[in-house]
This record gives sequence, C-alpha cells and structure tokens, in this order.
Amino acid sequence: MDFRHEWKHEISCADLFALRPRLTAVMQPDAHAVHGRYEIRSMYFDNLQDKALREKIDGVNSREKFRIQYYNADISLILLEKKSKMNGLCGKEKEKLTLEEVQGIASGDWTVAADTKKTLLQELYLKQKIQGLRPKTIVDYTREPFVYAAGNVRVTLDYHIRTGMRCTDFLNPQCVMVPAGDAPIILEVKWETFLPAVIRDIVQIPGTHTSAFSKYAACRIYG
Repeated sequence: MDFRHEWKHEISCADLFALRPRLTAVMQPDAHAVHGRYEIRSMYFDNLQDKALREKIDGVNSREKFRIQYYNADISLILLEKKSKMNGLCGKEKEKLTLEEVQGIASGDWTVAADTKKTLLQELYLKQKIQGLRPKTIVDYTREPFVYAAGNVRVTLDYHIRTGMRCTDFLNPQCVMVPAGDAPIILEVKWETFLPAVIRDIVQIPGTHTSAFSKYAACRIYG
C-alpha cells in the first residue's frame, strides 16, 4: 500500500466559488469527472462497538475502515476500499466487486465472500467473522476533483453530503437520503513526494485550518 500526505479544510460556499476557477486554471479534471464533478455513493462498515467511528473521533494514530463505493450511479464498477491512516499518512487499497458480492454483503449473506480469491474481500470477510464488521450506513456526496502531475497531487471539493441513516440498501437508487446536518464543504489536498508551491499557494484560504472531518462520522450521528 502506498501512503500519501493529506490535508483537509472545512470551507465556505464563498471559498468554493473563489477556489474553483483558480484550481481549473492550473490543474486538470479527474478522468471520472462529468462536467467537472461526479456523484459518489459509499457504504461504510463498522462493528457493534463502532470501532472505526470511535477511533476516528478519538484520533487514534493507526486505524482503518472499509467501504464499498461507486460513481455516477454506474454499478458496472463497484469498488471495495480499505482506507488506512498511520502517523498522519493515508493509504488506500481497492478491489473490484461483482453485483452478486455486493448484494450478498449488503443483505448479510457473507457466503458470497467465503471462498473468494480476492485478497481485500478475504480480509473483510475475516474481520466480519472476528470483529463483527457489518454495513452501517450509506453516504452520498458530490465531488469536484482536480489532479496535477508533479508530486501526484489530487485536490477535491466535496459537498452535498447526505446520509442514509441506518439504510444499507446500497444498490437502490430510491434509497431515502437526507442532508447530514450542517456538514461543511470539504477541501482535500493529497500528494505523494512533495506539494508544488503553485498548488500550496492556491489552497491557502485565510481563516481556515486543518480539519479531521469525516463524512462517515458526520453521517453516523443519525444512526
């Protein structure tokens, strides 16, 4: 797993409108973007003691969480992801799932994962048995993504964060989603070896500070 540096900032609508043209002038849109943005649906996993949620809130230095995700309502590509945080650095592993696997996991039928050869799905299945991981909630949001080759930089603007509360009907486009309270707009900056000065200058917004905001934690307030 490759680890990257990450900054998160909570910003206002005015900041968003000011940032957008500056980012567009210097960076390229992500390949997944449609008209400059895409819609993301994620389903997060946790155990009965809400281990992932509590570790995030408590700021545990080394932690992980699993989620299933797809983009722009396109269920032809559904990814199982494991996000890890260690010593302030972030890492991510991904693996493609079939519709059958997703339907089984969402409904609690883990037999679809019992004999899998997929490494990450094997790990999720093992932790389902040992730790009691279960689907907890669906999170929807809009993302505007930008990329910059030097330093492998990725800047994203996330907003319209919505929660399915206790709903885990992941593949149902009619699943009722509600705004996650006063969830802010989130500016995320990720890079590998270095952050170019031109990007660093663009994302500096007076009055903001590094945030530990979590979409999962914000949406779990409701269930």
